[in-house]
Amino acid sequence: MTLVYTIAATVLLATIGVGLVRVILGPTNADRLMAAQLMGTTGIAILLLLAPVVRIPGLLDTALVFALLAAVAVAAFTRRWSRGAEE
Repeated sequence: MTLVYTIAATVLLATIGVGLVRVILGPTNADRLMAAQLMGTTGIAILLLLAPVVRIPGLLDTALVFALLAAVAVAAFTRRWSRGAEE
């Protein structure tokens, strides 16, 4: 089963590379933020997949912290973006 988790984590790591291209080439800031959110969510999924493989339970806590930080980042961007639209 650990081989399946490792392969899935490797595939997810490849999608982070694709997301990095969108962050660099994104035409708007919203596209860049969505790609960064995708990369963050994928990173969380990788941590959750690798936690049982490497037998480090702290990775689950780290994934939870990253998920909370991602939600705060989206809220901050949305608030700033909506202020810019009003002005």
